[in-house]
Parts: sequence; C-alpha cells; structure tokens
Amino acid sequence: MNLFDAHSIVTDLGLIGILFILFAETGLLIGLAFPGDSLLFIAGIAASATGAALLNGNQLPTLELFILAPVAAITGSFVGRWFGEKYGRKLFDRPDGRFFTQARVVQTEKWLAKYGIGKALLLARFIPFVRTLINPVVGIIGIQTKVFIFWNILGAIVWTDGILLLGYLLGEKIEGSIDKYLLPIIGLIIALSLLPILFEIYRERKRKKL
Repeated sequence: MNLFDAHSIVTDLGLIGILFILFAETGLLIGLAFPGDSLLFIAGIAASATGAALLNGNQLPTLELFILAPVAAITGSFVGRWFGEKYGRKLFDRPDGRFFTQARVVQTEKWLAKYGIGKALLLARFIPFVRTLINPVVGIIGIQTKVFIFWNILGAIVWTDGILLLGYLLGEKIEGSIDKYLLPIIGLIIALSLLPILFEIYRERKRKKL
C-alpha cells in the first residue's frame, strides 16, 4: 500500500481510504503530499462499470462516494481553518521540507489577496498545495465564518464531484482493464493542475521585468 499513489489508495483502502486522504489534504499539513486530483479521477472510474476491473472484483459504491467525498473535503477545510485560528502564524514557523516550504505559504497568501476570499477558495480546490494551505491562512486572517462556510461547501462539491464525474463518465466508456489508461490520465491531470501555478509564476516574472 502506498498513500502517495492514487491507484494504490483506491485498490487497497477503498472508500474509507479515499475519504481519509481528502480530509487530510484539505485539513492537515501532511496533506501537501497526497494525490487529490488523480485520486478523485481514479475513484470516479472505480465507481463506474469498469470499477470491478480496477478493484479486483470490488466496485466502489457510487452514491456513497459522490455524497461523502464532498463531506470529507468540507470537514477537512474546517479543521484546517481551526488550526489557523488556534495557532496563528506559528503554524507555519517551520523549516522547509520536501513538501512544505515558506515559498508555498507566500504563494497561497498572494493567491488569496489577488482573487478575494470567494474566488480564491473555489479555485484553490484545483491547485495542489494551495488547497491545503489556504484554509489555515483563512483562519489566521479571520475571514467571516458565514463567508467561509458558503465558499468552502461550494468549492468542495465542485472539486470532488466534478472530477469524480469526469472519471465516472470515462469509466463507463472503457471496456476491460483500465491499467493502460492510468499513467497518461494521471500525467494529464497533474499537468493541468500545475498550469495555474506556472501561469502565475510567468506573470510575476514578467511584471518584475517591467
């Protein structure tokens, strides 16, 4: 079992493992290392007609997955916000590691300042590391609870169920084993999730040259 590999999580841990990873990625700093987007996509496939082929005869329960995935992401975000409120800036007072860096914290704060709370929380769901760090940052700066609740719930539903649905629809079209499709799909998802970050880096460098 490999907690950093989406296929392994779905195959070895099933629904409970998926929900835990979604909670951790949005609520705990260790979630920076977890594969949220690719995990959701593969989970969607595993809930489709080809789910049995992926899970060695066991198919993920579709209704439970589509209901509980947003709940796990919403709950995780509330926990992340609580950590920010309780521990403040000292939550980020740690040396750079393999996944956590001060540069990522700064980037997340810039993201929030640039787009505002609503748009930032919605878009952050689709950006690796930002979706983990933005919740404690929101807690630190003291965003109104009702505003956070609305955008947290909306963002979680759009992110989880949106990607799950894409995987599910693709799974319905694939016949037999899907192993040959997994690596290209995961690579595409990772590339797409990194595009907004690369675009922001490009814009920042271009702005500095002016």
